[in-house]
Amino acid sequence: MAVGPSGSPKRGAFPTPRHLLAGAIPHAALEDIPLNYIRIPQTISMWGNDVHGDCVTAEEAFAKACHDPEIFLSDEEIIGWASRHDVLEGAYIHQVLDLLRVEPFRKDNQRYHDGSAFSVDWTNTPILRSAISQGPVKIGVAADQLLAAYHKNGGNSGWFARGFAQDGKMDHCVTLCGYGTTEWLAEQLHALLPSDVDQMRSSYALFTWNSIGIIDEPSMRAITHEAWLRSPTTVVGQDRVG
Repeated sequence: MAVGPSGSPKRGAFPTPRHLLAGAIPHAALEDIPLNYIRIPQTISMWGNDVHGDCVTAEEAFAKACHDPEIFLSDEEIIGWASRHDVLEGAYIHQVLDLLRVEPFRKDNQRYHDGSAFSVDWTNTPILRSAISQGPVKIGVAADQLLAAYHKNGGNSGWFARGFAQDGKMDHCVTLCGYGTTEWLAEQLHALLPSDVDQMRSSYALFTWNSIGIIDEPSMRAITHEAWLRSPTTVVGQDRVG
């Protein structure tokens, strides 16, 4: 069920069962990756996550928007897909990953599937950065502190998440779509650096609730409970006409 303070955007992610996480194929780090990386789609949306607990599906819509060329799916398409597959008001992350391999998003006679899912060790910087350089990394997080950072910037892109305490209550699904120093990521997002921020700290670009912000590495680790790379992120097919 969707959760969140009154008037706040919703959540709705359930932790993948441990036995499934243990059995997942892990992403192996590539040796040659960019020093800094980010993918910022031209157009993003809430994709229903302002009123529904469809964060796991909304994250998939963002991942499709990261495709080159960009694939923008409407809120109506995403809400409709989530409703048809009974994941509108909450879902296990692995559930939606599995569904989208066989039940695609559709637009203009095109089908958009997920590729195979690989688990990602988010506590290992080289592995996580390697995964992000290959495609948006889908993570399950505890969202209370993230919501406060989001609200502090009025829900606009360019917020900063730092100084987070460990939180074991996973309830939300978001995307890591970039990495680098805090300063470099702020430049890419045209965000004003707070005066007391460590500009050279290792940080990540994070999408949630129609915004992209910056979370430092210790804070990301404090709230993250699982991470996945789709390889490829998007498999494009065509519906038969006639």
